[in-house]
Amino acid sequence: MDTSHAFNPSESKILRAASAVLMLVITVILVAILGLFTYFLGSRAFYYEQAFPGVAIAGVDLGGMDRNEIKNVLEDAFPYPLTGTILLTDNDRLWQATPVELGVFMDFGAMADLAIQVGRTGNVFDRMESQILAWFNGHQLPPLVIFDHIIGAHYLYGLSQEIDQPTVEATISLNGTSVETTLGQVGRRLNIPAMLSTLEAPVTAMMDVEIPLILDEEPPSVLDATSTAEKVEILLQEPITLTADGYEGLSLSPSEVASLLRFELVDEPPHGYFDVSMDPVGLRSLLEPLITDLERKESNARFIFNDDTGELDLLEPAVVGRTLVLDETIHAINDSIESGEHEFELVFDLHQPEVGDDATSEDLGISEPVSVVSTYFSGSSAERIQNIRTASSAFHGLLIPPGESLSMADVLGDISLDNGYAEALIIFGDKTIKGVGGGVCQVSTTLFRTAFFGGYSIEERHPHAYRVGYYEQGPGSPGPGLDATVFVPVVDFVFTNDTPSWLLSETYIYGNQLLWKFYSTSDNRTVEWSRQVSNKVDAPKPLYKENPDLDEGELKQIDYEADGMDVVVYRTVTLNGSILHEDTIKTHYLPWREIWEFGPGTELPDDVKVEER
Repeated sequence: MDTSHAFNPSESKILRAASAVLMLVITVILVAILGLFTYFLGSRAFYYEQAFPGVAIAGVDLGGMDRNEIKNVLEDAFPYPLTGTILLTDNDRLWQATPVELGVFMDFGAMADLAIQVGRTGNVFDRMESQILAWFNGHQLPPLVIFDHIIGAHYLYGLSQEIDQPTVEATISLNGTSVETTLGQVGRRLNIPAMLSTLEAPVTAMMDVEIPLILDEEPPSVLDATSTAEKVEILLQEPITLTADGYEGLSLSPSEVASLLRFELVDEPPHGYFDVSMDPVGLRSLLEPLITDLERKESNARFIFNDDTGELDLLEPAVVGRTLVLDETIHAINDSIESGEHEFELVFDLHQPEVGDDATSEDLGISEPVSVVSTYFSGSSAERIQNIRTASSAFHGLLIPPGESLSMADVLGDISLDNGYAEALIIFGDKTIKGVGGGVCQVSTTLFRTAFFGGYSIEERHPHAYRVGYYEQGPGSPGPGLDATVFVPVVDFVFTNDTPSWLLSETYIYGNQLLWKFYSTSDNRTVEWSRQVSNKVDAPKPLYKENPDLDEGELKQIDYEADGMDVVVYRTVTLNGSILHEDTIKTHYLPWREIWEFGPGTELPDDVKVEER
């Protein structure tokens, strides 16, 4: 008989017991859930518009309190905005403020609203969870601290009115020759945005703090001009001298220097400075009148030809020309004005001469005399001889380059008493009068003839108004028609060295003879000349003039008779059979009378002509 499925009374009892336990558990759970739900519903009704138990803000228990109660409790619990201490410092200066003055306050209403909202947001289960957790574990909320930057900035702006200061540059000035300075000032400005950012953390954490003010500083370019002043004081201790080779120098007294000094602030990172300079306009006005004395024209060395050695002997060294460069001079002075020096070199552009001291006869192509001419001046006064000597010396040792023209007026320059000339008789218009430089025409006539007979090209020549006896004196005189007058700067004599070699001029005075020599290298040119005289006119009768400076009975001849005539001189210069020059030199001489002066009371022949007074 199969017994595996037979009824077992003990199993039935177990099943009934298990079922009973399960029902009990379910009943308990349901009761618990019902109890919680009942509590949830009941407590929500009980704590209507009140914070649930366990809700707190920063440790302040708010359970069971309504909104107004919470606000009142929190105001008492958190007096920080009114009682907190914020210390703002600037070195040894201190400002104390309450947080509320800086715009810190607590929103107690919002904090109360947040406390009441705990367990009252979300779905049913979220609310239950929040409420139950608050009851069992507590629910802490942070305090709600507000930092109003607008109020804080306003407070700090007021503070900045005490703290901020402008940037002030140092100054330097002159009172006469005394240097005066003032110190600069570092600019300071309260950085309000940075201060608000720095205050944010401690005030929202309700901390009492001490915070150094954040200041933006703007230093001046120059805070202290003392070092510059010391240099200027040294500069003004003694005069400044502007010097140049061969020039004694321009001396400026300390007061003159002070009147020219200028101070310019130069803002050049990392540190500015005062640029000390002398006024360019003022310096220019001082230097411009000196240009004539300071500048010089370059000139070639001067030589004489040594007939024994065939070499050149140095007569005068070459002169380096120079031109004052005003702008560079002014810059040079101002570049070193603070150096402590009291002597400054003027700046020049230098012009080297074409012929230096070491030139040789071979270098210049000078090997022999190519034209030698003498004129005579017997009977000349001491003053006239002095003028002949002075004028002719200007041409002694002078070099004329190949292809270049020589202007007698340029070489002579200013004919004046200051330059060694004396007063002597000159031809002026149709009269012979006393004038500075009488006798210079002896030199121009001699030079003209030397160039004429040397075969050189004559560019400009002017005759005298009448024949002058001096120019027809002596052995070998070519006679009338070969004189030349010069009246600087209006009337000139000019000729050209139209040879491939340099031309050396030498002049000598022996007694009453002026000897002129041209040295060069002959190119074998030849000179042929002839003269034609016409229209001769006899000299008028002598004229007598009273001179109160002469004694009674004293006679003095001041002019000499000369017949008038027209003279034409022809010259042909040839080179290797070819004509280089063909010249026709015309001169119209006026007839000229003798003129005598006599002292008052002097008896004269009845037939003489006396000038009416």
